[in-house]
Amino acid sequence: MDGMTERQPAECWLTDMDGVLVHEGIPVPGAQEFIQALEKSGKRYLVLTNNSIYTPRDLQARLRTSGIDVPADAIWTSALATAQFLDSQRPGGSAYTIGEAGLTTTLHQIGYTLTEVNPDYVVLGETRSYSFTAITKAIRLVDRGARFIATNPDPTGPSAEGALPATGSVAALITRATGVEPYFVGKPNPLMMRSALNTVGGHSEATAMIGDRMDTDIVSGMEAGLETVLVLSGVTTRAMIDRFPFRPSRVVESIADLVDEI
Repeated sequence: MDGMTERQPAECWLTDMDGVLVHEGIPVPGAQEFIQALEKSGKRYLVLTNNSIYTPRDLQARLRTSGIDVPADAIWTSALATAQFLDSQRPGGSAYTIGEAGLTTTLHQIGYTLTEVNPDYVVLGETRSYSFTAITKAIRLVDRGARFIATNPDPTGPSAEGALPATGSVAALITRATGVEPYFVGKPNPLMMRSALNTVGGHSEATAMIGDRMDTDIVSGMEAGLETVLVLSGVTTRAMIDRFPFRPSRVVESIADLVDEI
């Protein structure tokens, strides 16, 4: 474990999901013990994901299949952060969405109307199969003045066959066609962290963010004023850390190294 900065012990924990709790659908050793320790301690926590396809209840079921029990209300997605952002900007507005239930459900819950007729926003999220017809509709609506929002900037997503184009790639297509850049709500936007903190009632000076990616988890946690803990159980290796102009507060091999801190 590398100690880099001294802070007060964390009273609130935010943790990425893929690469931290599970890796390609396989539970990371120590993940269930970490969640159990948090539940037993009563400390506040949220599991974060940029994936906007699934609702928290869907993700709860998927994690349970991997042997990790996380309550649905302890899961925070880029779709939830996007809905919270839109609700703060234009309550009761309207949107044309490209996405799955994880996005459409949350927009309905904040009272948004989903429409193709003069929407306030075009909201692009993750979907298993992007429709060229839907993308064309989005381009035309943005051209007519709809504000362009995207749940997350990830260019690709994983699948059993290899990489799939994801929100960031499709957003780039719409931008190329319209000249309009989207506002990305998910990581690395620190807005994702702040919305999570607001939801869980945590304070930045007493909160730690655990992630496996320097370019999303660590930078957004750092910019939100959190302690940042990089785990080496995901995509980032120790050798890659020095390539970045910022550093995590700490580096550990996996989430198993943090169980005794709870």
